[in-house]
Amino acid sequence: MTQWRKSTRSGTGSQSNCVEVAHLCGDVGVRDSRDPSGPRIMLPVGCFRRLAADIKRGAHDLP
Repeated sequence: MTQWRKSTRSGTGSQSNCVEVAHLCGDVGVRDSRDPSGPRIMLPVGCFRRLAADIKRGAHDLP
């Protein structure tokens, strides 16, 4: 069974805008926590690590 997880900083309830991640067949799966049966994005581990690092440093923040 796949273990999806989200950040402990993500909050709770319907106001939280969160994603969940899981290790899937050597890649990292990403999905919307409010739509767990919806679409998923699959990223190679290296790409996911770069994306996470970019997010942490604010590279994808809206102006």
